[in-house]
Amino acid sequence: MTHPLADSQNKSLFPAPPMAEQERMIEAILFASAAPLTQAEIAARLPHGCDAAEALAHLHRRYVGRGVNLVRVGDAYALRTAPDLAYLMQSERVELRKLSRAAIETLAIIAYHQPVTRAEIEEIRGVALSRGTIDQLLELEWIRLGRRRMTPGRPVTFVVTTEFLDHFGLESARDLPGLRELREAGLLDSRPMPGRAGVDEDGDDAPETGQSELFED
Repeated sequence: MTHPLADSQNKSLFPAPPMAEQERMIEAILFASAAPLTQAEIAARLPHGCDAAEALAHLHRRYVGRGVNLVRVGDAYALRTAPDLAYLMQSERVELRKLSRAAIETLAIIAYHQPVTRAEIEEIRGVALSRGTIDQLLELEWIRLGRRRMTPGRPVTFVVTTEFLDHFGLESARDLPGLRELREAGLLDSRPMPGRAGVDEDGDDAPETGQSELFED
């Protein structure tokens, strides 16, 4: 068994790497780390005799003005993109998200009947409306809360947003296609769209209640 004192003496026989090499080591450690590292954590990975504090100070100065900087994150250190170049890291991508049938029907009802309450949506659809359906449309920013109804309980209403109009290329909700146009485009089945009693602007009879397939999935 090696005596601790002898082991310490053996380590002292090996000189510490040059400062430039210590910087390279720390650079490699930080580059490979998924999270910021404290000075103690860095020092524990370096060979005996290295001065982590001095090497970090040198490395920090070396990265000034570069595309990547050595930064403090609390008590830890990390390599980060220079703040003024952050815009180069941004990218846009199209994320395809399929709406459920319930969400499509709810969105159509809000668009054609706004402002409309949850109870009115449920009455038109003929089924209870889950909270997740409304949450999904709110998250997409296609609907928002409208004014409260001046009725008992003062229920909130829902209306479509400018993001909804922009996504579907509409200037206003008045530009929504009529039922006849939707059917001709194959986006609405032959059954009438649920809604208030009367005749719609295209002259199609609109029943007071009912269930519609609305759009095909």
